[in-house]
Amino acid sequence: MKNKLIKLYEINSKHSNYQVMPTVLKDLIPSTEINIKSRFEFERLAFLKEHLNLSDKKILDIGGNSGFFTFESITNGAKQVDYIEGNKAHADFVKEASTILNLNVHVYNQYLNFDAELPNEPYDIILLFNVIHHFGDDFGDKGISIQNAKEKMIESINYFIGKTEYLVLQLGFCWKGDRNTLLFKNGTKEEMIDFVSNGVNGNWSIESIGVAEDFAGVTEYKTLNKTNIIRNDSLGEFRNRPIFILKALNN
Repeated sequence: MKNKLIKLYEINSKHSNYQVMPTVLKDLIPSTEINIKSRFEFERLAFLKEHLNLSDKKILDIGGNSGFFTFESITNGAKQVDYIEGNKAHADFVKEASTILNLNVHVYNQYLNFDAELPNEPYDIILLFNVIHHFGDDFGDKGISIQNAKEKMIESINYFIGKTEYLVLQLGFCWKGDRNTLLFKNGTKEEMIDFVSNGVNGNWSIESIGVAEDFAGVTEYKTLNKTNIIRNDSLGEFRNRPIFILKALNN
């Protein structure tokens, strides 16, 4: 049982070993037995829980990787979580773990094309962590220009209108994850926030924006302010990515 999960978790891809073990799996798979490259999952979860109540909610986790936010949503009281992931090894890992733990998680091994009905819409909360900057790579037209890709990213965000009350969004500064191809000229948080704000205007209200700060080696996501909006290169690219909590205006 444990060995099968570890084998699935460690199958290599460009997005593998990307999430820490969720609370429900820590005893089953000790961190000493796997190679993990954390992306501050518990820190992002803390910000999410500060601003949204997950209890009794129907949640969709898109691009859910190895399922950290899926499993933590269940741990924090979600009544159902649908998980979508194009990587088969990740999807098999989440399906196997959900079966072992008897959790109400529905696994869909596919890439979302942002042009069809979602599995069980509408949802209360949709999680869209670090997916849409891969438009033209993991999904979408691979021959698309960067400008058209940015337009498609905005269309992808607005696609969820009518499908959820809340959308939790995070995206990277580098198109397709390529550090040599910036989505925004100067790679600043202000540019990204303007991009999202202008793109969702009339469809979503931005309820909160979370920004990573470092407190003596401890990362915490704090509400956007005049100080933390400034790009801090010492934090690295990932921790400069804001977290947007959007609320649909039609709800």
